[in-house]
Amino acid sequence: MAGRKKIVALTGAGISAESGLATFRGSDGLWEGHRVEDVASPEGWARNPELVLDFYNQRRAAARAAQPNSGHLALVALEQDFDVVIITQNVDDLHERAGSSNVMHLHGKLFESRSTAYEDLVYPMTSDRIELGDLCEKGHQLRPNIVWFGEQVPLMEVAADEAATADIFLVVGTSLQVYPAANLVHYAPTNCPIYVIDPHQPPLVHRPNLHFITEPASLGVPNVAVELIRAL
Repeated sequence: MAGRKKIVALTGAGISAESGLATFRGSDGLWEGHRVEDVASPEGWARNPELVLDFYNQRRAAARAAQPNSGHLALVALEQDFDVVIITQNVDDLHERAGSSNVMHLHGKLFESRSTAYEDLVYPMTSDRIELGDLCEKGHQLRPNIVWFGEQVPLMEVAADEAATADIFLVVGTSLQVYPAANLVHYAPTNCPIYVIDPHQPPLVHRPNLHFITEPASLGVPNVAVELIRAL
């Protein structure tokens, strides 16, 4: 709609963690008891596809049981007054279930499968499980439609274009340590206000209009949303 300001929100594991979903790497370097390299890399898949499939089957069950929190809902509420684009590093569907209408998943979608041989053969999942022997229409094993470590991020260029046209940029629940997604904040226009909402202040070079809100997403996003709406 003409005249509406555009908010781009880069969201990470912190907003999902408040809904009970484990972040991909704990303080011990493990993800749900597994080395990340074993369950989220092409090498791990080649070594033990059954382990990888079981791991993501469990992640789907956990995501299905989780509910969006007030951080997710505040981003939805902003759509009444702003054009909101969410660029998420998360693979769960909590933003969509909260009601956000424009969500870009940089690292793939937990509830999709894709062919191991043909990247463009992607399927919505009809159950929460992928098993060894589940094949694409061309006869190749299905895998989670997740961007693993060491793989290209196909939506990165589109995400950078969105960031470059932001009027307001939100960074929510991300440590800004996972690349290339962490670079997106640098695409925001120089005069664009940036709100970094995270209890642990991520490293970010100081620039004009940079605001740190050291709160979890469930508190910080609603507070920032109220501030942005009042400023209209």
